[in-house]
Amino acid sequence: MRCFIYKGRKRPDTYLYLTEAGQFDSVPSDLTEAFGELEFVMDLVLAPCRKLANDDALQVLRNLLRRGFHVQLPPPDALWSLSEDGKRTSDLH
Repeated sequence: MRCFIYKGRKRPDTYLYLTEAGQFDSVPSDLTEAFGELEFVMDLVLAPCRKLANDDALQVLRNLLRRGFHVQLPPPDALWSLSEDGKRTSDLH
Protein backbone atom coordinates (compact mmCIF):
# COMPACT_ATOMS: atom_id res chain seq x y z
CA MET A 1 0.00 0.00 0.00
CA ARG A 2 1.30 3.45 -0.84
CA CYS A 3 1.05 5.97 1.98
CA PHE A 4 1.83 9.66 2.36
CA ILE A 5 3.54 11.05 5.45
CA TYR A 6 3.17 14.53 6.94
CA LYS A 7 4.59 16.29 9.96
CA GLY A 8 3.22 19.24 11.86
CA ARG A 9 4.93 22.31 13.23
CA LYS A 10 3.46 21.90 16.73
CA ARG A 11 4.47 18.27 17.34
CA PRO A 12 8.13 17.45 16.66
CA ASP A 13 8.85 13.82 15.78
CA THR A 14 5.14 13.09 15.35
CA TYR A 15 3.94 12.04 11.90
CA LEU A 16 0.59 11.59 10.18
CA TYR A 17 0.30 8.79 7.59
CA LEU A 18 -2.48 8.99 5.00
CA THR A 19 -3.73 6.66 2.28
CA GLU A 20 -4.14 9.55 -0.17
CA ALA A 21 -1.94 12.61 -0.57
CA GLY A 22 -3.50 15.72 0.94
CA GLN A 23 -6.77 13.97 1.86
CA PHE A 24 -7.31 14.90 5.50
CA ASP A 25 -11.08 14.19 5.53
CA SER A 26 -10.68 10.99 7.57
CA VAL A 27 -8.58 12.76 10.24
CA PRO A 28 -10.52 14.31 13.15
CA SER A 29 -10.24 18.10 13.10
CA ASP A 30 -8.95 18.29 16.68
CA LEU A 31 -6.07 16.01 15.66
CA THR A 32 -5.11 18.13 12.65
CA GLU A 33 -5.32 21.22 14.87
CA ALA A 34 -2.94 19.56 17.36
CA PHE A 35 -0.42 19.02 14.56
CA GLY A 36 -0.59 22.62 13.38
CA GLU A 37 0.35 23.41 9.79
CA LEU A 38 1.08 20.09 8.07
CA GLU A 39 4.06 19.66 5.79
CA PHE A 40 4.52 16.77 3.35
CA VAL A 41 7.58 14.68 4.26
CA MET A 42 7.57 11.67 1.93
CA ASP A 43 5.59 8.82 0.45
CA LEU A 44 6.45 5.15 0.64
CA VAL A 45 5.14 1.74 -0.25
CA LEU A 46 4.21 -0.02 2.95
CA ALA A 47 4.06 -3.80 3.33
CA PRO A 48 3.62 -5.88 6.52
CA CYS A 49 7.24 -7.02 6.38
CA ARG A 50 8.70 -3.54 5.84
CA LYS A 51 10.98 -2.31 8.62
CA LEU A 52 10.07 1.10 10.02
CA ALA A 53 12.25 3.10 12.39
CA ASN A 54 9.66 3.85 15.10
CA ASP A 55 6.53 1.87 14.31
CA ASP A 56 5.23 -1.57 13.42
CA ALA A 57 4.40 -1.68 9.70
CA LEU A 58 1.52 -4.12 10.23
CA GLN A 59 -0.11 -1.82 12.81
CA VAL A 60 0.34 1.18 10.51
CA LEU A 61 -1.35 -0.76 7.69
CA ARG A 62 -4.23 -1.76 9.98
CA ASN A 63 -4.83 1.83 11.02
CA LEU A 64 -4.66 3.06 7.43
CA LEU A 65 -7.18 0.45 6.30
CA ARG A 66 -9.54 0.95 9.27
CA ARG A 67 -9.32 4.71 9.75
CA GLY A 68 -7.64 6.10 6.67
CA PHE A 69 -4.80 7.53 8.78
CA HIS A 70 -2.14 6.60 11.33
CA VAL A 71 -0.32 8.77 13.88
CA GLN A 72 3.30 7.95 14.65
CA LEU A 73 4.30 9.29 18.05
CA PRO A 74 7.89 10.02 19.05
CA PRO A 75 9.79 7.30 20.92
CA PRO A 76 9.09 7.46 24.70
CA ASP A 77 12.61 8.65 25.53
CA ALA A 78 12.17 11.62 23.16
CA LEU A 79 9.44 13.00 25.45
CA TRP A 80 12.05 13.93 28.05
CA SER A 81 14.77 16.53 27.99
CA LEU A 82 17.22 17.99 30.49
CA SER A 83 16.46 21.27 32.18
CA GLU A 84 19.15 23.90 32.64
CA ASP A 85 20.09 22.39 36.01
CA GLY A 86 20.52 18.90 34.45
CA LYS A 87 17.28 17.36 35.74
CA ARG A 88 14.92 15.46 33.44
CA THR A 89 11.76 17.34 32.53
CA SER A 90 8.86 16.34 30.36
CA ASP A 91 8.50 18.20 27.07
CA LEU A 92 4.74 17.79 27.49
CA HIS A 93 4.45 20.30 30.35
